[in-house]
Amino acid sequence: MTDRVSTSWLVSTRTRGSSVSMLLVVAVVVLGFAAPLFVSRAVVQDLFFILTMLVLAQCWNLLAGYAGLVSVGQQAFVGFGAYAMFAGVSLLALDPLVAILLGGLAALVLSVPTAFFVFRLQGAYFAIGTWVIAEVVRLSLAQWKALGGGTGTSLPSGVARDMFGVRLVADMLGVRGPQATDIVCYWLALVLAVATIGLIYKLLRSKQGLGLAAVRDNREAARSVGVDPLWTKSFVYLTAALATGLTGALIYVQKARISPDAAFSVPDWTAYVIFIVVIGGIGTIEGPIVGVIVFFVLQNVLADYGSWYLLILGLVGIFIMLFTPRGLWGLFADRTGIQLFPVRRILAGQLKTKTNEGVSDG
Repeated sequence: MTDRVSTSWLVSTRTRGSSVSMLLVVAVVVLGFAAPLFVSRAVVQDLFFILTMLVLAQCWNLLAGYAGLVSVGQQAFVGFGAYAMFAGVSLLALDPLVAILLGGLAALVLSVPTAFFVFRLQGAYFAIGTWVIAEVVRLSLAQWKALGGGTGTSLPSGVARDMFGVRLVADMLGVRGPQATDIVCYWLALVLAVATIGLIYKLLRSKQGLGLAAVRDNREAARSVGVDPLWTKSFVYLTAALATGLTGALIYVQKARISPDAAFSVPDWTAYVIFIVVIGGIGTIEGPIVGVIVFFVLQNVLADYGSWYLLILGLVGIFIMLFTPRGLWGLFADRTGIQLFPVRRILAGQLKTKTNEGVSDG
């Protein structure tokens, strides 16, 4: 009998600070849920804006940063989800909470034929194709007279205040209906943001996440090791559409009024989202979080400067792309080594096992 030692390698995504960072994230989420108890209505509305933009940015980052799908037509799913929600409330008399789910499902359904078309395109043609589809959807919905046509429409009076949970919140916190509506919408946005980040983090730490990175870096090489590029990209595209549609529906429950130009706005739902991801750090979960905070601060500081506001935003984006191509979070992570959501595989050690082999004399 002889002994044979076999060696295997232990790979992990955990870093020294990841456990501490997870505790910090949990504390922030708990504080976020408690925020309406001690902040004003205006702050709740600001937090709602930050969270919804964060979800849109995380979805675009998943497409462009991890799948290599640079879309400039995500406003198609924002607007389509919002219009589906309006149809559910105004035409089908659904509770707005149920109509939000309908908006997400509608965006998911729209993404199926959309993917069939745009996945035949590559690079810049893919980006242009997504924008063309968004414009087609916008022009089509502008003809829907039941929802106001090109001028848009509003939710029926009082329907948002009758949404599931609003009266309970109003009684528990002693606030009026409109403020209770804002609080419920904010909590829904927080749940959506946490769920989106959690699902993306879980995906990137899985084998499918490795396959996604392989498809992004080299499609043919990924196929040669058994990864199906079409299935991988389709899954990511449809998932991003679902989350984007839910976000669009939620945004317009809070706004209570919709029009084609607003719901399918390229600056609001695509240009700003790309700016957030680029300045924060594309290809990282932390990047959009940093980016949305910076964007919110710049928006409030520069809002009174008229057209200079957009010019300054553009200059900030160009400066960051030139001097810190990996964004603000990339610069911070390179200097400190800190990662709140580590997804990169690292070699954690060796595992040695000893097996017995029998030897016969023939």
